[in-house]
Amino acid sequence: MLYYSGHTQRIGNVDDGSTVTDFLPAERKRGVTIQSAAITFHWPPIPEKGSDEKTQKGGKPLLAPSTHRYHTINLIDTPGHTDFTFEVVRSLRILDGAVCILDGVAGVEAQTEKVWYQASNCNIPRIIYVNKLDRDGAAFGRTVQEIASRLFFWPVVCQVPWFEGGKGRFCGVGDVIQLRAYRWPEGGDGKTVEMLPIDDSRISGTPFADEMRKARTALIELLTGYDEAMVEKCLEFDEKHLEIPAEDIVASLRRCVLDQGLRIVPVYGGASFRNIGVQPLLDAIVQLLPNPNEVPDPEVSVGRAEGTLTQLLNGTLLSKKAQMTPSTTSGGKRISTQRRPLAVISNLEACALAFKVVHDARRGALVYVRVYSGSIQRGASLYNTNLQVTEPAQRLLRMKASDSDDISLLPAGQIGVIPGLKHARTGDTLVSYMGADPKTGPPSPLNSLQLRPIEVPPAVFFSSIESNSLGEEKAVKKALGLLIREDPSLQLSMDEESGQTLLSGMGEFHLEIAADRLINDLKAKASMGKIEISYREALLYPSQPQVTLVDREIAGKKAKAGCTATVRPLTNDEDAEFAVDDRVFTVFENGNRITTSIITQGDLPGTLEQRSGKLPSHLSLETIHVAMRNGALAALGRGIQYPFPFTNAHVTIRIDPRIEIFGTDTSPAALSSAAREATKAALKQAAQGGTAIMEPVMNVTVSTDEASLGAVVKDLSSERGGHVVSLEDVDVTTSGIREDIPSIDLRRVYAPRDPFEGGTTFADQEQAMTNNSSRQRTIKARLPLREMMGYLKHLRSITGGRGSFVMSADRFERVVGQRERILQKALRGY
Repeated sequence: MLYYSGHTQRIGNVDDGSTVTDFLPAERKRGVTIQSAAITFHWPPIPEKGSDEKTQKGGKPLLAPSTHRYHTINLIDTPGHTDFTFEVVRSLRILDGAVCILDGVAGVEAQTEKVWYQASNCNIPRIIYVNKLDRDGAAFGRTVQEIASRLFFWPVVCQVPWFEGGKGRFCGVGDVIQLRAYRWPEGGDGKTVEMLPIDDSRISGTPFADEMRKARTALIELLTGYDEAMVEKCLEFDEKHLEIPAEDIVASLRRCVLDQGLRIVPVYGGASFRNIGVQPLLDAIVQLLPNPNEVPDPEVSVGRAEGTLTQLLNGTLLSKKAQMTPSTTSGGKRISTQRRPLAVISNLEACALAFKVVHDARRGALVYVRVYSGSIQRGASLYNTNLQVTEPAQRLLRMKASDSDDISLLPAGQIGVIPGLKHARTGDTLVSYMGADPKTGPPSPLNSLQLRPIEVPPAVFFSSIESNSLGEEKAVKKALGLLIREDPSLQLSMDEESGQTLLSGMGEFHLEIAADRLINDLKAKASMGKIEISYREALLYPSQPQVTLVDREIAGKKAKAGCTATVRPLTNDEDAEFAVDDRVFTVFENGNRITTSIITQGDLPGTLEQRSGKLPSHLSLETIHVAMRNGALAALGRGIQYPFPFTNAHVTIRIDPRIEIFGTDTSPAALSSAAREATKAALKQAAQGGTAIMEPVMNVTVSTDEASLGAVVKDLSSERGGHVVSLEDVDVTTSGIREDIPSIDLRRVYAPRDPFEGGTTFADQEQAMTNNSSRQRTIKARLPLREMMGYLKHLRSITGGRGSFVMSADRFERVVGQRERILQKALRGY
């Protein structure tokens, strides 16, 4: 596209690492797109001064001369790998239209389905381009059928593949709308295109020409079912489908494409590696996809009021919010939004959404924005309504992948970059308001104006990350902050028990790329490791009372105190909190229950003040309880037989002030030390009968299609030792796939016959739909966390890439059987 539009002087190649939009070193090394890249170009190419259409750079459109208007196209190239789904999600959020590229050999793949339904949730009009038709095994007709059966859209075949002699080299396409064929010479750069009308002697009477006529008839018949204007045209031309003007067909198809409720998608074909079919696709983009004025009105919220941006700009939304209290402007004047809603919004200069943040070593933070109303001028103050801060837009850039041009204005409908913003994140709303106070921003309620945010999918894979030395921790932490600001689907957390810093993401490849960028691009001296499972040790038997007396120096001061401790396994009916009184105090903490009891003089009833008077003046009942609890927690922090904390233990500590408190020698530190040693002694005595290893168990929700349900259930229950709780039908899966979308009658779907394979028949496709193998199911199960390590990759393998899962912590349960023996051997080293 960039080459034919005159934007570049060469054609990039993924295998050579020379593509314009894949500019990261990791992208060129691996040959895949990792992050979305934005670039702006024109189609048709704008002629240079002093040149005409014959001598201008790039290619030329294949449309009729009356449509030769120059269009600005903001292109965002998004990744195709499932681990980088969030890059696609945040790009879809600000797009007006999309081109879905399918592999002519693989057809509709799992990731295609997920992204397709995400685009449907955003109501984005789409065009499908079936690529790689030059390869062995490519099947355009089969792919068209899969579009109907898997994507649940009506495919409108706008081009028919052209193979030399019917089964020879893929050399071009037949334009069903214009009724002409485009042929590209072998080995060329694609700029030279031979156009042949359908009645040309070289193709007239061939199966290829007959297929074009069939496709035109099918196209018209489909449009008449949804567009009244096309019905009138058919009647005007006595249902002679081949005589209806191409302009009328394009206009009808455009109306149907823009109405997403009709679920109609035009289908084109080509072989980009052979430079075949790109120019007609560019023509289709400017013909069929919407301009910024034709897209659905953006959703906004102002405080609790929700509506559209147009409702906000014309004052309707603020009128609904008229019952709010008057707001105060930066000048101290009070403005009633009830009386003058238009006066509040008249100074709103621009409203934009930040949808991506990239850290550039030379230019700093680059914030990608889509402007929805007004225009952002260079030097304007932008108020972040999410973070309540104001930042200046000192420069404005129009991106060309890794390069950029300075611009002075960013109008509505355009995508641009604002460098140097220190706070803006993905999903933040930025507004420019004339006369706004830099500290307080626009007047209320516009200071709460927010465009619909970008949802971040939950992380499903985890890995530890550690700095190479203590001196590097600060630099690594800063680099991680930059990385997470760039990619919010990466999440950082701290495991307080293991002390590990955990980085979570969408998959193993996602974390691999994150580590590569962290170390090689951001120069952080850190390493990625495996996650450590936080196991626990649990008692199996109770202990006898253990009496302890501490008499030594602590922190240079004499310390003397005593207590009695007992421990026993915690039963399930003890999970609830006990009532607290002044003599007995119980708390449930870190999976254990700790009960501390103070025996007052004579153990007689009385008021708190009366009993406290029998204690030293520096020790209150609360101080004693807290000190003993802290001592017990310290003892429970490390196991006896294994290096794990205890869980499911009930510790009871009793202290008799008459014989275990020794005046001023008994300090809180002495009490904590006595409680710790008494609890430890009780744990050792109870552990003589043996202890158990407890492991974290997760609540897991797996989403998959009906065809893979049996394999997933068997893997969860048999191979991984999990317990399946329920099987459910779902209306909406984690990928956004809706089951309530009506299916497509494949008998009404036109698809050209594939010349190189017998292919699946319409009956086969219809049977597949009858079996409803694509229906989405949800499996709820409980599994050990250890079994979930690396599960995402395995799940994708057994479901053909269509499975996904989320999980959350449930509780600790005992490891038994063969798994316990294997774990004990690994822990003991023998």
